Amino acid sequence: MTKTSPENNGLRAAIIPVTPFQQNCTLLWDDATKVGAVVDPGGDLDQIKAAIEEVGIKVEKIVLTHGHIDHAGGAAELKETLGVPIEGPHGADRFLLDNLAKQGASYGIPARPVTPDRWLDEGETVTVAGHVFDVLHCPGHSPGSVVLVNHENKLIMMGDVLFRGSIGRTDFPYGDHDALITAIKTKLLTLGNDYAFICGHGPTSTIGNERRTNPFLT
Repeated sequence: MTKTSPENNGLRAAIIPVTPFQQNCTLLWDDATKVGAVVDPGGDLDQIKAAIEEVGIKVEKIVLTHGHIDHAGGAAELKETLGVPIEGPHGADRFLLDNLAKQGASYGIPARPVTPDRWLDEGETVTVAGHVFDVLHCPGHSPGSVVLVNHENKLIMMGDVLFRGSIGRTDFPYGDHDALITAIKTKLLTLGNDYAFICGHGPTSTIGNERRTNPFLT
């Protein structure tokens, strides 16, 4: 588990790499209240629950950025274990969440279908322990991928839209490279260079770093 602290406004984050894909499941919480959320519990729930216990937080919700197995595979079971609602992704990923068991069988990851308690749309917000994240619908990697932006702390939960030095895969039957690039350029690169992001895999980065160096955006 890797802890990362955004600005000093009480919001904290910890990354737990899970599944054979080393997906960055993330805990977000408020340092004062110790209330928080689990973002993208793809699997390896024992590791996620151990991290929750280590940090000592009370989880109020699960948030999904999109419907792929490595991000959502553990959501149904974790929801039952914690007794909390699931928010996200956009409803266009319903078909992926409905077929999580089939997705999992292809990769040896146990999973069950899951229906979020709340689908997310562009312009809505998600609140984690009082910290507000704006919802951006950024299709391309999957039709219902969402990105969550907390302006107070300049922190972005990126999912698999943008990575350090790369972008989300679009070689799926439902992938759309042009839509992904358009979403990144019109919705993410308009943010300040000092906005940091936690992506679905690999190291964190900033909007400024990707604007300058990402070969897919130059």
